Amino acid sequence: MKSFQSAEAPAAIGPYSQAVSSDGWLYTSGQIALDPATGEMVGTDFGAQARRVLANLRAVLASAGCAPGDVVKATIYVVDLADFAELNRLYGDFMGDHRPARSTVQVAALPKGALVEIDLVARIPA
Repeated sequence: MKSFQSAEAPAAIGPYSQAVSSDGWLYTSGQIALDPATGEMVGTDFGAQARRVLANLRAVLASAGCAPGDVVKATIYVVDLADFAELNRLYGDFMGDHRPARSTVQVAALPKGALVEIDLVARIPA
């Protein structure tokens, strides 16, 4: 197992890595809308937070030589499913024509009052 870190994504706020690889697969930890420079939450609305989460994930993927097109599974946690349409728009922009498997779950709360958290599984290019 190998750990991956990107300075362009927020440092872990607990005892975990931004991502780890095993047997050619990359597993990211869940990302919330933390600014990598300050460690503070970005935005109070869903759109601003989702864009930051996706930017953080892009940086974590890149640290392992991956891109959104390498993602095979996404798990998304939202506080309010009323944000589902905006989520789909922003997520679609992030993934482009690539369509990995995905689960979206409404939860009661997320760390630091976040509105969205996403984790990914990607195949590391050979």
